Amino acid sequence: MTTLLEELNQEMGDVVENARRSLVHVLSGRRGSGAGTIWHRDGLIITNAHVVRDQSPRVSLPNGDTLPAKILAHDAKLDVAALSVDATDLPTVELGDSQNLQPGQWVTALGHPWGVSGAATGGVVIGSGAGLPDVPEQDREWIAVSLHLRPGHSGGPLVDAQGRLIGINTMMIGLEVGLAVPVHLVKEFLRRELGSNLQQSVTTLL
Repeated sequence: MTTLLEELNQEMGDVVENARRSLVHVLSGRRGSGAGTIWHRDGLIITNAHVVRDQSPRVSLPNGDTLPAKILAHDAKLDVAALSVDATDLPTVELGDSQNLQPGQWVTALGHPWGVSGAATGGVVIGSGAGLPDVPEQDREWIAVSLHLRPGHSGGPLVDAQGRLIGINTMMIGLEVGLAVPVHLVKEFLRRELGSNLQQSVTTLL
């Protein structure tokens, strides 16, 4: 007889596997690397600005193909960058709601920490929004989570219990607290930098 714990484990495993389909590896410079998230099926990738160390990044897709990427937009203050690769019909992740998160909600961060591809780590939301204590730039919005982000997690997806993208993994600010850029700020960044018609922008700039 299947126990509740076994069912929960299976459900969480399915959530991670689904989110992992949109996870990419961003390679920049000789040794720099991080993660990224497929935002649009026609080659739009979101990552952290600090992951993109030079003007010639490469992106390793879930199918194993490694392609040169073009930097479409870069915001060092927000720590978000938009990349494009010459690919179509890529798997994407469903977008979630980052403006109504509650403390205690379960979240999962995906990335490639210490070179372990597609690794997942789980925790809960500590708080979200602006004015969180002991975070950099308190006037801006963050998602604070109680999980360990490591080198290689940066730029990867932070998903909720349903596997929906709610943030982009960014940094640790203590032994137990990670920060992510909320997905609604990523949407604003893309509208500001690429315009409202994202598909046309991606196709034009490839």
